[in-house]
Amino acid sequence: MNEKSWLHSKWILATVGFMAVLYVLIMGNLLFVSGRTQGLYYQYNLVPFETIRPLLLERERYHTDAWVKNLFGNIVLFIPLGIWIPWLFRRCRSFLIFTSTVVLLLLGVEVIQLITRVGSFDVDDIILNTVGAWIGYAGFKLFLLSPGKTRN
Repeated sequence: MNEKSWLHSKWILATVGFMAVLYVLIMGNLLFVSGRTQGLYYQYNLVPFETIRPLLLERERYHTDAWVKNLFGNIVLFIPLGIWIPWLFRRCRSFLIFTSTVVLLLLGVEVIQLITRVGSFDVDDIILNTVGAWIGYAGFKLFLLSPGKTRN
């Protein structure tokens, strides 16, 4: 079965589109609603690796929950982004265009968190979330595109 016959069939695209909408709703809830309140003393980080470095180098300072949630949660939760963006938007199959799209999308999320003071603006979140999206993108390229096809 070639790429066009199953990857872009009407039913598969509808299913992936539905899953993408569901993912956006779940992530919106996680990022802006669930357990979040506006903070009077808003914290933000504009220095790359400022929050990642201690998590990696001083792991004993953190509870396992906090460590796993901050590092792996920020990666794992964005793997689906790397699958459905190139699946639904052919133009985003190029690594550079895909990465630019993801970074702009994540920057938008972080700016909304900054403006609304819900969550926190952290450049390290953008880095970790992008890594997660890259993992999903690699999976999409390796497993979902038919062998022998041109991989943009």
